[in-house]
Amino acid sequence: MPHTSDIQVIAPNLKRRLSGVTATIARLVPVQKDKIGIVATGPGLPADLPHLSILQVALLPAKPRRVWHARRNTEMLLGLFLRHILRKNFKLLFTSASQRKHSGYTKWLISKMDAVVATSSKTAGYLECDSKVILHGINLNDFTPSADKPALRKQLGLPDTTLLGCYGRIRHQKGTDAFVDAMITLCGQNDDIAGIVMGRATEKHQAFLDEQKAKVEDAGLSDRILFKPEVSVDQIADWYRVLDLYVAPQRWEGFGLTPLEAMACGAPVVATDVGAFTEIITNDQIGHVVEPGDIPALTAASANMLENRSNLADAGQAARIHVETHFSLMTEAEALIETYHDLLRS
Repeated sequence: MPHTSDIQVIAPNLKRRLSGVTATIARLVPVQKDKIGIVATGPGLPADLPHLSILQVALLPAKPRRVWHARRNTEMLLGLFLRHILRKNFKLLFTSASQRKHSGYTKWLISKMDAVVATSSKTAGYLECDSKVILHGINLNDFTPSADKPALRKQLGLPDTTLLGCYGRIRHQKGTDAFVDAMITLCGQNDDIAGIVMGRATEKHQAFLDEQKAKVEDAGLSDRILFKPEVSVDQIADWYRVLDLYVAPQRWEGFGLTPLEAMACGAPVVATDVGAFTEIITNDQIGHVVEPGDIPALTAASANMLENRSNLADAGQAARIHVETHFSLMTEAEALIETYHDLLRS
């Protein structure tokens, strides 16, 4: 934990429940803290992060200049309060992941920021201001291919066959039904494949999950299309390592880290054209991108990847190299640190 005079950047998280923003801060701050004086603030963050309470932030001395790095509307608003009401010498930075038109209120908040980062070129297109595109990266030490995929499958109680997976929140927006429908068709075409649906359905989406399970049961595929509960962050890499192909069927996404995590673990990806997926999957050697909601196209692209199993393995190796080259967490962290220094000097 840096001394208050050494704190240069504050990363707020004003949402107690786990979200993409929370995960981003939890990934980045441990890497950034060795290169710049950064702390997080707010609830729901890992205990080992350098952290100040909101009250401690409010009581910080006005100087030196610091960067307040907001990722939500509430955090932009709090940054404005700290600067203009409590007279803190803050430069305000906002990272936008949204791919839709902003409300008038959000536009007003963004207009008060000193700098804006977009998590993809597509996201930048929805902003009515200058922005710097910094794509997310992942920790390449945490997400690695398996040295013994059959043994890992046995350990997790999974069949040792060609495995496809779809992980994340279970709801219509995330396209879980598209994956299930595609898998029902693909299982009819291939006797040697199985699929894994993993994630959590909130109470609001429980009926949707039940509907997917019923479709699989009606198709007589309950032993081949498996529904698994959400696992903790420290366990998720193993579930990517067992896969031969990852499917990201979302209908909407802000950025979408799951394809990167899967590729880092040696699985090529079939994804929909949402989030940053077209900026992640840039050639047919590592996967395919189809239109969101087009289940026949999703099925066909997956079938194409499954046609030659040795090529599928080669695609997984190429996917790992692609992520190593373009999407390391350190690359993201250093790009943000450069932005922080620009603001601190300005």
